[in-house]
Amino acid sequence: MAETETDASVVVDGLHVKYHVRAEGNHLASPLAGRGLRRRHLLEVHALRDINLRFDTGEVVGVVGANGSGKSSLLRCIAGLQARTAGRVLVRGEARLLGVQAALKPRLSGYHNVILGGLAMGLSRTEVDERLPEVVSFSGVGDAIWRPMETYSSGMRARVAFSIATMRSPEVLLLDEALAVGDRAFRDRSIGRIASMQDQARTVVMVSHNLDEIRRACSRAVWIDEGCVRLDGPASEVLDAYTSLSAG
Repeated sequence: MAETETDASVVVDGLHVKYHVRAEGNHLASPLAGRGLRRRHLLEVHALRDINLRFDTGEVVGVVGANGSGKSSLLRCIAGLQARTAGRVLVRGEARLLGVQAALKPRLSGYHNVILGGLAMGLSRTEVDERLPEVVSFSGVGDAIWRPMETYSSGMRARVAFSIATMRSPEVLLLDEALAVGDRAFRDRSIGRIASMQDQARTVVMVSHNLDEIRRACSRAVWIDEGCVRLDGPASEVLDAYTSLSAG
């Protein structure tokens, strides 16, 4: 990063994301329309428009907005999983994205998923084994850790995924509705862990439709609206403005 960006964990500068999707629609002028057939055409989606953001070391930032506003695209760009049309994204260290559909091996047990996840993050097998009891305790799945993941409920899978993702704290943790299907007790434990990551000078950016979680965990919030930053500031002020508009 440039000298003026040395305190930042993430710098998003003039970011644009466009992509094309195939859409279906009735073409009444077509001779095929009377037979109920549809033709597909390319539709351009401008997911992010000139996004400029900076997340500093130790910040916990909430990102809010309506479905389809570009929140997940922003996190995927920070994680290096989404192609950019224009602009740049600079990240200090490792950025790890955890979503509600976290990649787990459904036919393997929770235990083996923990091992694979830990090894993928660079932990040794000895380190994974040492941390396994804490992972099981934190996730709250108990003896189910020995069962195949395909037998887990969505909440159990989410708890195991979050526990694996935080076995080794990345410099930047990106949460995309990752706590949405967890129960209240687990969400409380997760927010506590996020606070401890902040104490370790880690940066957390979390997308959530649960505004109470944003209020509890974040000091700052960013409101994304139709691919643009509509408001960026103290969490309470941004959430009040967002809920006020939604209520209206």
